[in-house]
Amino acid sequence: MSDLASTCLLLGIPFREQVSMKTKTSFKIGGAAALLLLPRDAEELSACVRLCRDAGEAPLILGRGSNLLVKDTGLRQPVVSTEELKVLNERSPGRLFCQAGVKLQDLCLFAQKQGLTGLEFAYGIPGSAGGAAYMNAGAYGGEMKDVLRSVWAVSPEGIIRERPTEELDLSYRHSVFMEDGSAVLAMEMQLRPGDAAEIRARMDGIMERRKSKQPLECPSAGSVFRRPPGQFAGALIDQCGLKGCAVGGAQVSEKHAGFIVNAGGATAADVRALIALVQTVVEEKTGFFLEPEIEFV
Repeated sequence: MSDLASTCLLLGIPFREQVSMKTKTSFKIGGAAALLLLPRDAEELSACVRLCRDAGEAPLILGRGSNLLVKDTGLRQPVVSTEELKVLNERSPGRLFCQAGVKLQDLCLFAQKQGLTGLEFAYGIPGSAGGAAYMNAGAYGGEMKDVLRSVWAVSPEGIIRERPTEELDLSYRHSVFMEDGSAVLAMEMQLRPGDAAEIRARMDGIMERRKSKQPLECPSAGSVFRRPPGQFAGALIDQCGLKGCAVGGAQVSEKHAGFIVNAGGATAADVRALIALVQTVVEEKTGFFLEPEIEFV
């Protein structure tokens, strides 16, 4: 047992050792994490971050692993999961409080049942609320910055601070947390009153569009590449005749060329090689360099 694990045991912070990251990512790819910490509240998340810092280790903050490719050799750095941070409630009319580990789909359903509109765009995004705030997730004309009022985050020093939206530098698939290393703890959102049945109908319509256009039946990390200026990555990849192209068990989806799927037994090396191939071919044929949207660890 490592010193960090021993300290967590002493403090009563839940943890697991040698956890396969295939079970913690939507790609179903990756070696084992040497240590997975599972804080249950704000104080334990702060303590985990502080303990990692004191041990000289930069932790990986993990939501639902839906935008992540973990290397085949696994992770020596400690992984701090937010999956046990699940508080979700309506603090005042239209104002929702949500901890980072809440599934984005559950957040959307909660808002709908309360008759609150504004989160329909996020229905079906397979991530956590914390991950959505971290990367300013968006789809179908909406994004998190449209509804976020403030975010509580834990600094690399373990300090918890509430930060208003104006300080978050929210833009296309970006927030300040990507730069400063803070861990998203919770958020407050301002939604608008609406008819619950109409909201549900919009959500169901968005889900049907997802099912018809995206390879939801296969493990993936969602859209692999960022949208080039004035273009769509999937359209460029399709234009280059790369649908169905495969390296090992990794394949460019035949349903949506912007997705790379784990067609069976794919490794991180397979995915990286396929990404490099797609980038090379697309740049040679169109002049556009596709920048990955997914994170590599």
